[in-house]
Amino acid sequence: MLNMPNFDIAVLADLGQRDAQEDSVAARYVETAGAGYAIVADGMGGHDAGDIASGLVMSSWRGMLDNLLETSPQDETALIDALPMAAMRANASISDHVESHEDDIQMGSTMLGALMLDSRLFWISIGDSPLYLVRDDQLHQLNDDHSMAPIIDAQAESGEISRHDARTHPDRNLLRSVIMGAAIPKVDCPETPFELLQDDVLVVASDGLQYLDDDQIEAIVLRHKSEPAQSVANELMSAVRALNHPDQDNVSVVVVKPSIPCTA
Repeated sequence: MLNMPNFDIAVLADLGQRDAQEDSVAARYVETAGAGYAIVADGMGGHDAGDIASGLVMSSWRGMLDNLLETSPQDETALIDALPMAAMRANASISDHVESHEDDIQMGSTMLGALMLDSRLFWISIGDSPLYLVRDDQLHQLNDDHSMAPIIDAQAESGEISRHDARTHPDRNLLRSVIMGAAIPKVDCPETPFELLQDDVLVVASDGLQYLDDDQIEAIVLRHKSEPAQSVANELMSAVRALNHPDQDNVSVVVVKPSIPCTA
């Protein structure tokens, strides 16, 4: 019998300094199938619109993937294809919601969905919610950042602006791609899976986690990587709270620790 990988998964969310929670976050793992997912949607828009938008992304994702995960035998091709289909369904749902309201409602959401099939990682990413991997004592961001931050950082690298100006640039968090019921300019959804290894740690998060810088996130994960996923998530959230940033955004975190069986 083929040994399936196991995944230790923890989910946490916090309001930060906001009045409402506009993130939606969930994770699921079906041990008998060796498959699962983590999903974060970071909504935006006034008057509860962000909450509604992220909720529509979440319901679209779960509507596409939950039944497939529960089906035996599992259709891997259908699961992989469900990632872009979930994004299209979410986009249509937001469009329908906006059209059904007479007021001039503006709403949208990021979408970061990670699918684990045995030791293979697939993802779809729209927006700026980061997918981090800690491997060999280093933090890497696996997905593309669809905010203005990479463009501004490139300007700093080329000497067009200073690094300080890049870090404090007012347009840094503007999004170049988002699910908002219209054409989606950029979608990061690689066809080739990323192979997970023993001792990897994945962090699926909303950008509220990035009030911590990469060095801080890396140090926290490395310090606690031998502990359960819940401990890693708790420490990340504690560090965010300790900043006591007056403008702290909602923050959602899913920590995934794979246990990959050794092959002979």
